[in-house]
Formats: sequence, structure tokens, C-alpha cells
Amino acid sequence: MSDKEELIKEKMEFSGLFDFKAFYKYAHSWLDDEGYGVIEKKYSEKVSGNSRDVSIEWSISKEISDYFKIIMLLEYEVSELVEVEVEIDKKKKKMNRGKIMLEIKAALVKDPESKWETSPFLRLMKDFYNKYVIPGRLDAMREKVIDDVKDLKEQLKSFLELTGKRG
Repeated sequence: MSDKEELIKEKMEFSGLFDFKAFYKYAHSWLDDEGYGVIEKKYSEKVSGNSRDVSIEWSISKEISDYFKIIMLLEYEVSELVEVEVEIDKKKKKMNRGKIMLEIKAALVKDPESKWETSPFLRLMKDFYNKYVIPGRLDAMREKVIDDVKDLKEQLKSFLELTGKRG
């Protein structure tokens, strides 16, 4: 059985003007560029009058080595999303106004394919490996997970603030 260590949970809220489609693409693109695989586990939309609420859940993963894997869960809750027309550089552009709540959870998984669990001897070797061989490397991997989540959050926050100011 693989060992999963929950390391970080970050939240972010934004309310105002933004381009939802561009934000969605930017988040996906950033994760792709960083080597993460993204699976959209949930996408639901509820329309109420001229506004809509959107709920999205992404399962995100990245293999660091044969022994380490980063997994994340990214949940978007977008509410009161309406399309508005704004003027940017004397040109009209369609954007969105609404609220975004974002939550990112991340964990480090050791032995994700349970290769070290196939026999009692390998389990013993895994314990030895974890305790004596990789403690320094393990700390570096934990730090990488935390840094990636914080970086993703800051990138998304900056994107929203930048597009909101242009509108």
C-alpha cells in the first residue's frame, strides 16, 4: 500500500471582473507546463436567470520518480457569473463578473504503485529506505509539493487581479 502524506491546503477567493474562459485555460496551461497531468472529475453548471454557478473539480498528478508522486485536488466554485461588456483600449470586449472560491489540496505519495509491498522482504527494505536512506530527499520533496501549490495559487491570483484591472 502506498503512503500518502497530506501536506498543504490553500484557499483563495476573488470577486470582480475576469475572463472565466481565459482563467480556466491559464490554470490548465500552467499545470501542463509544470509537468502535471489534469483530469476533470467534475464540471457542473447551474443557470439562474442571467447568472450561472459553476463547480469544477480537477484531479492533478505528477510523477517525480519511481518512488514519489505529487497529487493535488483543485476545486473551483464560481458563483453569480454573468457576462458583461467592457471597454479595453477603446475596444469592446466580453468578460465575466462573479465570485471565485478556489481550494487546492496536495499530498506526496511514496511508492504510488506499491512496488515495495509485494513481499515481506521488500516491505522491510521499504521501511529501511524510508528511515535511513531518503530522509533528506523526503524533506526536499515535501518542500516541492508546498512550493508548487503556493506558486499555482499566486499565479492564479495574479492572473485574476491583472485581468480584473484591465476591464
